[in-house]
Amino acid sequence: MHEQTIAEMSRALAAGEVSSVELTRGLLARIERPELAGNSFITVTAEQALAEAEAADRARAAGQAGPLTGVPIAHKDIFCTNDVRTSCGSHMLDRFVAPYDATVVERLRAAGCVMLGKTNMDEFAMGSSNETSWYGPVENPWDRSRVPGGSSGGSAAAVAARLAPGATGTDTGGSIRQPAALCGITGLKPTYGRVSRYGMVAFASSLDQGGPMARTAEDCALLLDGMAGFDPRDSTSIERDVDDCAGALDSYPLAGMRVGRPAEYFGDGMAAEVREAVDAATQQLAELGAEIVDISLPHTELSIPAYYVVAPAEASSNLSRYDGVRFGHRCAEPSDVLDLYERSRAEGFGDEVKRRIMVGTYALSAGYYDAYYLKAQQIRQLISDDFRKAFSDVDLILGPTSPTTAFPLGERADDPVAMYLSDVYTIAANLAGLPALSMPAGFADGLPVGVQLIGDHFSEGRLLAAAHGYQQATDWHRQAPPGID
Repeated sequence: MHEQTIAEMSRALAAGEVSSVELTRGLLARIERPELAGNSFITVTAEQALAEAEAADRARAAGQAGPLTGVPIAHKDIFCTNDVRTSCGSHMLDRFVAPYDATVVERLRAAGCVMLGKTNMDEFAMGSSNETSWYGPVENPWDRSRVPGGSSGGSAAAVAARLAPGATGTDTGGSIRQPAALCGITGLKPTYGRVSRYGMVAFASSLDQGGPMARTAEDCALLLDGMAGFDPRDSTSIERDVDDCAGALDSYPLAGMRVGRPAEYFGDGMAAEVREAVDAATQQLAELGAEIVDISLPHTELSIPAYYVVAPAEASSNLSRYDGVRFGHRCAEPSDVLDLYERSRAEGFGDEVKRRIMVGTYALSAGYYDAYYLKAQQIRQLISDDFRKAFSDVDLILGPTSPTTAFPLGERADDPVAMYLSDVYTIAANLAGLPALSMPAGFADGLPVGVQLIGDHFSEGRLLAAAHGYQQATDWHRQAPPGID
């Protein structure tokens, strides 16, 4: 049963071939096996999951089921969950138990999903390898000595290892797409504002966006339909009708679709084996009828420097609330209020979070705001303008998701710049607020390679349909890591 996708599980549940309780028990048993779990979960909610599965079975028996009723999933440990710890992978929030559900959790629960637990992640979503977590690094199921990507590495690894058919993630600069690529699954970052950020612990508020991670585009469409929509509790939520992405997978045929290939995404820095896989995927799309168009996104090289001013600046502001008084870890026996602040934050935050707070505080400080933060926002506009011009001529943009396959654990831990370059192809979509998807497109030395598709604002339906069409003609998304029984 664990080999089934969400769509296949949904059909099996509807046909009475299996119950939600049976599915849930089977997956919980897999999560208990360390050689499969690879530290991908922080918290497992077994009792709650079985209770929710029983309720789902009753709802289905009463004829009150939707496509997600009874389907077990996992949530990234950045989404608040009522009466269940939400740690953000940090010592700072190790004991934090939220009194409410995030909107994403609330909506997927209302759709009938069963929560298996909370997945591991880079601390406060700051990282590209899932090595900054207070709870230790996550192992990539394809090679236990390699990273799964980050910051949603726990969710990606759990789906790849068949511990859950789907999971939630968040994407601030590539944190859904990059781990999806490195673990050989499909991951979607929706348009900024499409999915509510209420109850999603903030990293960089103008960039953060929640989204689905699963093995197929069809599954991501089902999850997105369940979680998306306007939320008055989130001031950045878009008041727009929710598209039926799952029902529109055949509405955007690849035949005749214009797919842009930016010259800037195929320069130096990309591993040769990744380029070969991306070229092969491009050829496959062309054989399916897509028209491949050469385009330019001239300000691409400015994405990383702009992002690493904007994101740390917003993180500095958002994380100022963790002071030992209002939220988070509190140091023992402080001598005065200054000692309370200093030791609580020093003990609660890890090195990468401290690094970004300091960079962001500097960028926002008197005399430097115009030179750094304001300038970065101006560059952000130029990047957005590049995409606007490109989408006047093409329907989608194609490129690599990550410049390399999964790298060894510890290889880049002492080189922040090398780590930041892991997101060189994903960050621009966040700066422009665009939807983007990573899908499996081959292997290099036994490790998955992901291809990225970027769409114009609110084009999730077209993105998912294009990926679905590609997956109907290929089987990369059906490959399982070795040793996954």
